[in-house]
Amino acid sequence: MTDLEYLIHHSPLCDTHEHLRTEKQYVEQGPDVAQGVFSHYIRDDLRTAGLSEEDLKRLDDASNPDLEARLAPVLRVWPHCRNTGYGEAVSYLALEFLGVEEITVRALIEAAPQWNALRAPGQRLRILREVAGLDHVQIDDFSAVRRPDPDDAGGFFRYDLSWCAMACGQIDPAALHKATDVEVRDLESLRRAMAEVFLRCGPHAVAVKTQHAYMRTLNWSRRTDEQAAAALGRVLGHEADEQDRLCLGDWCLGRGVELATEHGLPIKIHTGHYAGNGRMRLSWIDPGGLCELLIEYPRARFVLMHTAYPYGEKLVSMAKHFPNVWVDFCWAWSIDPAASSGLARRLIHAVPANKVFVFGGDTFWPTMAAAFGWQARRWFAVSLAGQVREGELTESAAMGVARRWMCENQQIFFSLSPRSRAGDHEVL
Repeated sequence: MTDLEYLIHHSPLCDTHEHLRTEKQYVEQGPDVAQGVFSHYIRDDLRTAGLSEEDLKRLDDASNPDLEARLAPVLRVWPHCRNTGYGEAVSYLALEFLGVEEITVRALIEAAPQWNALRAPGQRLRILREVAGLDHVQIDDFSAVRRPDPDDAGGFFRYDLSWCAMACGQIDPAALHKATDVEVRDLESLRRAMAEVFLRCGPHAVAVKTQHAYMRTLNWSRRTDEQAAAALGRVLGHEADEQDRLCLGDWCLGRGVELATEHGLPIKIHTGHYAGNGRMRLSWIDPGGLCELLIEYPRARFVLMHTAYPYGEKLVSMAKHFPNVWVDFCWAWSIDPAASSGLARRLIHAVPANKVFVFGGDTFWPTMAAAFGWQARRWFAVSLAGQVREGELTESAAMGVARRWMCENQQIFFSLSPRSRAGDHEVL
């Protein structure tokens, strides 16, 4: 192992994006071995390969003690998916946590007690911090009401303030009143409620996050107060159409960016590929649609997530041109590892080194977050080692990029204090 490879595989890794469930949820409601090995994104590939929803429901029926009946349909499709990025992460998980080299029904049945032991109190934090070697994790739990986390563990768990519903023009007056004591009846009261959300919850957040590209286009336009007020009236009256919600969503996103900037918070925006199956519109997820927003708010700090896959080349251009854009590889290494490796090499030579974050797992359970972390380390090492081998970078320069992208950039950008040191996590 070269010095570069050792650095990448053993240094602390900042995790800028997860949807992790709480400690209580993990211990009491976490996945059994069948659900846990074949969890989250691999199911998208399994569906694409032909696995039925009925078979997935059978897999998820933890009340059924017949693991063979639950796993058999999945394992018939699994060979088609084992070489995808999602499949590769599953193989990492099975090998590193269970010692299973070849995933079979018998192997998983025998490993079930070992898996169940991982769902004990304290294991969630140990897996993430000590086994995966994460410096900290940033969690989007889809909530705009951000309070201190009782499982905080000294700042290891950080949280985003969700602005997705606002960006979609979806206003819930009852929820806003509960969170802010402001009754939303018109545009000015909505503006006050938004400001109150940031006053109360902003201090407990590390960023503002929106994934509105799942519900609407990323294309953004500046909207006047008069336009937004008319749209809000129809939304509150349950008479709104798609154009009303787009108008109000654009206005709300603009106000959210202004408030985030005022409170010193960056804005994370989902760009590119969808999770799930059968509903993605490529025209909605193109990051180019955000250019007007970036131009309108030059003082804001935007994190464009998931490398905008498959629009990576556009993202390189945007990150090169706009001082207020950062690139996040969260989830990207598992969507398409080869494309992410190539994009990393292009970013090195096109974009300043302080503008990139290399990892976020974007998943629900600590075991899969760890697997995605190992996968990211492996492919990032492949990317940089290739640059050294081909003479594009010296090993010293490559190690500098690795340090920046893995942790230094995140600590500076999110105003975090370094807490971890290389080599202090378990090596599996």
